[in-house]
Amino acid sequence: MCGIAGFVDSLNRSSYIKKKISLMLDHLHKRGPDEKGTFFHNNFTFGIARLNIIDLVTGSQPVYSEDKNLVVVLNGEIYNFPHLRTELIEKKHKFYTNSDTEVLVHMYEEYGKEMLPRLNGMFSFAIYDKKKKELFIARDRIGIKPLYYYFDRKNFAFASEVKSLLELDFISKRLEPKALANYLLMEYVPAPLSIFKNIHKLLPGHFLVFKKDQLIIKKYWEVPNKNKKYSNFREVKEHFTGLLDDAVKIRLISDVPLGVFLSGGIDSSTLSLFAQRHLGNRLKTFSIGFDDPSFDESEYIKIITDKFNIDHSHKMFTIDKMLQLIPSVFKYLDEPFGDASILPTFMLSNFARKKITVALGGDGGDELLAGYPTYPAHKFALIYSRLPEIIRKAISRQVNNLPVSLKNFSFDFKAKKFVSGIDYPPVLRNFIWLGSFNEKEIPGLLSEDVMKDLKDYNLFDIVYQTLKEWKGDDVLEQILYLDLKLYLQNDILVKVDRASMANSLEVRVPLLDHRIVEFVYSLPLKYKLNFFQTKYLLKKSMKPYLPSKIINRPKKGFGIPVGKWIKSELKDLTFKLFNEKKIRNDNIFDYTIIHKLLKQHLEGRKDNRKQLWTLMAFQMWHDNYLK
Repeated sequence: MCGIAGFVDSLNRSSYIKKKISLMLDHLHKRGPDEKGTFFHNNFTFGIARLNIIDLVTGSQPVYSEDKNLVVVLNGEIYNFPHLRTELIEKKHKFYTNSDTEVLVHMYEEYGKEMLPRLNGMFSFAIYDKKKKELFIARDRIGIKPLYYYFDRKNFAFASEVKSLLELDFISKRLEPKALANYLLMEYVPAPLSIFKNIHKLLPGHFLVFKKDQLIIKKYWEVPNKNKKYSNFREVKEHFTGLLDDAVKIRLISDVPLGVFLSGGIDSSTLSLFAQRHLGNRLKTFSIGFDDPSFDESEYIKIITDKFNIDHSHKMFTIDKMLQLIPSVFKYLDEPFGDASILPTFMLSNFARKKITVALGGDGGDELLAGYPTYPAHKFALIYSRLPEIIRKAISRQVNNLPVSLKNFSFDFKAKKFVSGIDYPPVLRNFIWLGSFNEKEIPGLLSEDVMKDLKDYNLFDIVYQTLKEWKGDDVLEQILYLDLKLYLQNDILVKVDRASMANSLEVRVPLLDHRIVEFVYSLPLKYKLNFFQTKYLLKKSMKPYLPSKIINRPKKGFGIPVGKWIKSELKDLTFKLFNEKKIRNDNIFDYTIIHKLLKQHLEGRKDNRKQLWTLMAFQMWHDNYLK
């Protein structure tokens, strides 16, 4: 795992190029603390900050082709590189390292851009062709590894993180209002937007080519949406289990200590099961807990560690310790990010890094196999929407009059969220249920100056644009697709990448092996959500191997009691971030709206936890990057 960066300087300033690439890589030091490497050719440079994982002796980057014409830097891992290496040696290619990175230059020599479908991995990499003066950059199918780029018709730059790009003098720190508006709706900035004007994210499953001031971007992969026929469910389970086993197996290749994040949920327990098969008593697992009982998962973790005789490490933290981390975590985040579960994810990564350098995580299972409670809720919404309007209005009034509770996912919180999104089209409802502000609230929250740039901008355009790639008519399948393409890629994977890399830890996600994704998407919906049972295929497949208490355990995420904190431990920080003079001087938000939201929350009249935290996260980002 590493951080990569590079740029073309239209003014061809030699000393500037050398100085700036060094500074860009300094910003990526947490991603790659072990060594740095650079390459220069005329007015182009790129480099890498490397975290040593595979081939510790000869695996330094950049890596060159045999004739030195091609040069590559890689962030991530190519899991099937041993097979590809053997294939390439049979085709007379010669290797001088034992790394997965060197496979890329030989694959490019052999197959050109058609190499991409042959790769199994999480990656963003850049290959430069010196003779053609052409740069080829690609990002993995699901978007596990990040890649930002900038292009102004003269200058081109790319990097694993935005903060690295901001070192370049031809890139200005200007807020992108469209990204801000979508952040307020979704709690994350969706690709291809970034929070800065003219800086974009390369979409997952895409590549770009830069040559002679020309930029071309193309898609090379999309999830299938045609159901295949299988003879019986047993065959489906066997194939699925085989894919899971191999996906875990190939992600255990490492020259440094490796382990598994274990929460006691079915996803992480499944990974531990297969990893234990291959590593035996060498498997290490990690978890954290808090002094707040609502965070306690130790009962379920113990079931798995006892069953598989795993070398498990667990650490208890106080809530105060988590709160102390807020400034440093949000200083690292170079885009606003409203998912508060990044805090325990950061703490888990920090704890695990003391013993391992690579961890397997269970992310992706919920989005692939309909694991969230919102999926059955969509089914219930179809029934609810058929009720007479007078009854629905009466229910809505009763729900909105429920007493406010700040407990994690309390009944009143879930009920109010449900009715708030019920009148939206199903494909938009999820964004209202999961997000902070709706499209009617955002114009009043933003200042007049910001709204000038949002004239005629539809907040849901990105949803409908994403959905154009999906050909199916089933609404729940459409929602699953949107969760994969928007929520998973822009929230969950960003959270895991930033929290882990801030601690120089590599996290691999076997459930997002593209073979598993393609297989699951070839199945009918009933194998994912069977009536109201979520993760049907995974639960049935794991029934012979995992205890029923794990399989039937209710869904529990890394929930954070933000609503309670704002009224207690976070009260001082909240008032500091929402200082009236500061808000008015920044001229981004209408202070009267923020004041109203905060007053309602503090007085217990409304639960505004999500809105307030989303705004607080933005303010912390703003203070670090737009001061």
